[in-house]
Amino acid sequence: MPDEDNFSNSSNDTMEGTKFIFSVYAKSISGVFTAGAIAVTLFQIFQHLRYYTVPEQQLWVVRILFIVPIYVFCSWLSILFPMYNVYFDAVRSCYEAFVIYNFLMLCLGYVGGEAAIMAEINGKPVRRSFFYGTCCFPKMQYSIRYLRFCKQATLQFCIVKPMVAIATIIMEAIGIFHEGSISFHYGYVYCAIVYNLSVTLALYGLALFYFATKSLLSKHNPVLKFLAVKSIIFLSFWQGLLLTILHWIPFVHLNDALESTAYHNFMITIEMFFASILLLFAFPYKPYVLLHRSANGMDMQQVTANLKDTLNPKDIVHDTIHNFSRVYQQYTQQGDMSGQEDHDHANHLPAASSNEDIHKAVMIEDGEKETLIVPHSDDEDEVTDEKK
Repeated sequence: MPDEDNFSNSSNDTMEGTKFIFSVYAKSISGVFTAGAIAVTLFQIFQHLRYYTVPEQQLWVVRILFIVPIYVFCSWLSILFPMYNVYFDAVRSCYEAFVIYNFLMLCLGYVGGEAAIMAEINGKPVRRSFFYGTCCFPKMQYSIRYLRFCKQATLQFCIVKPMVAIATIIMEAIGIFHEGSISFHYGYVYCAIVYNLSVTLALYGLALFYFATKSLLSKHNPVLKFLAVKSIIFLSFWQGLLLTILHWIPFVHLNDALESTAYHNFMITIEMFFASILLLFAFPYKPYVLLHRSANGMDMQQVTANLKDTLNPKDIVHDTIHNFSRVYQQYTQQGDMSGQEDHDHANHLPAASSNEDIHKAVMIEDGEKETLIVPHSDDEDEVTDEKK
């Protein structure tokens, strides 16, 4: 745990209120924006859960929306208890990784799954683009390897970020982290480098995925959604890094790393309020209202069940194992889903109702070719394996 005596000695003047950022006014202002951001987002989340008509999309949407309450509340707690900022930031940044993965899965849900994408783009040449960095690629075609890289790029952040957070907490506990220090004698700079490389790769994977599928995603307004998610995650990181750098510039009057971190958290509480409004437009719930049989939506018992469904992280565990396993060198996942029941292991999305057939296929290539087809219907329940 942080040494509170050292903390108070090093920041005596600031904590006595001589700096605005540590004053009751700053805490009150940030508290108002925090309450506003949480209220707007929880209303939107409740509406999605109330009209949970397309779970293969809304599952991911609800998870993405939760980033605002988590981000803003952790930032506000950091303003109230600055000596524990490292721990609040660890919680906040771990959820970032989860959101990037869920955004990719939402895009997959919009277009009908991986197999639907591959049916559309497989074999087509990858266009050269300076903006997306594909101008540096050798001449290549879209394939399952391309899609696999996009998923691996996002999933690696889900692995790296929690590891960095755990390392941060350990180094803080033994006194070698020194948040805001750019000295290579302390752990902060190493964590910042690893985090920056990992989040950049994750967002680049998202960008490559959008580059390949933007024609398929066009009717879902993907640009606004991508910018909303990217601005919350990426810009907040660079904002914090910039304030840390400014602390080391002599003519910038930031007394210490604690003060620059406090300003960063204060700015996040304000920014998250406007982000919550942006997300209202980026991920609207009203299209799903029109699909529901009742104008009043689902009852509270069903809303609670839907919430539990969205909070279950089992799908990301399965997907991580599949994408980084040698067995799954080449594969696609496909599902025809409607209704809302248990998650299907192959596609990690809510399965269809029992009245409808589900046909899922997983194509695996690892030295020899194997096709596994698992049909489910009222009339048959069999597994066919075909090897060549």
